[in-house]
Amino acid sequence: MTPAGWLAAYLGAVVAVGFVHSPAALAALFACALAAAGRPRWRLLRRALVAVLAFNLAVSAGYAAVALWRGDFAADYLLLVNLRVLLLVFLGFWFVARVNVLAAFAFSPTLTLLATLAVVQAQHFARLARDFRLAFVSRNPAPARLADRARHASAQAATLLDKSVAGAAETALAMRSRGGFDD
Repeated sequence: MTPAGWLAAYLGAVVAVGFVHSPAALAALFACALAAAGRPRWRLLRRALVAVLAFNLAVSAGYAAVALWRGDFAADYLLLVNLRVLLLVFLGFWFVARVNVLAAFAFSPTLTLLATLAVVQAQHFARLARDFRLAFVSRNPAPARLADRARHASAQAATLLDKSVAGAAETALAMRSRGGFDD
């Protein structure tokens, strides 16, 4: 199958998952996706779990608190939402691991440009995060305390946010000067 075909299949799967409202059916679809993923299934599953863990915990805890306060808690709904998010993230990681995203968008020069910008930004931030981690490890010969790790994480987040704002402004200015926007 061509990369554009994989893109169409992925987008169709994302839309189809949105129409499934049964936790059992979503669990079955997730099991099918795990089985179809092949050898990298456990690595992809671990990445998906790590990616959604904090978000799903916050959303689930917020929903549970409000629903219990209102007296209409629905465990099936909570399971449905968490399974749907996990399945969608797993499918996304599987798609990116299997398909060259730039080749999948080759049918549209504009989408290829946007995908290229996104890939470059992701690689840039991955390098920055790696550099921060290596710098932190090299400056702490003993295991760091929780407070030190929290300070490091906040400094890293602030730097990444500043870099993303500056990079977005630079990219927008460069695209505007080359006629990328019709303002």
